[in-house]
Amino acid sequence: MPQISETSAYCTQITTMDLDPKDCDEVLSLMRERAAFMAKQPGFVSVSLHRSKDGAKIVNYVQWANAEQLSAAHRMPEFRDKWPRIGELTRSAEPAIYEVVHISAHG
Repeated sequence: MPQISETSAYCTQITTMDLDPKDCDEVLSLMRERAAFMAKQPGFVSVSLHRSKDGAKIVNYVQWANAEQLSAAHRMPEFRDKWPRIGELTRSAEPAIYEVVHISAHG
């Protein structure tokens, strides 16, 4: 489960992907497979996949213990080689590392 806190030491990467809505279900299926693989890697904390209502965007929200372990997981040959179809189906993907700077919540 995601741990969102202004004081968290976790590394958070958010990737926004643009795609043709007809490909959304296939991309999400592939990303679920990839998430299951990543969940077994050292330092993994969580992954959350979000789909826009129109199916034209996917947001991938991942948390890792630290940036080094996240980077190591992304460099693994299996990660690079097993899911090329995701890249073929997306128009663009914009990953970035984020830090939490403010939280407001009810209750």
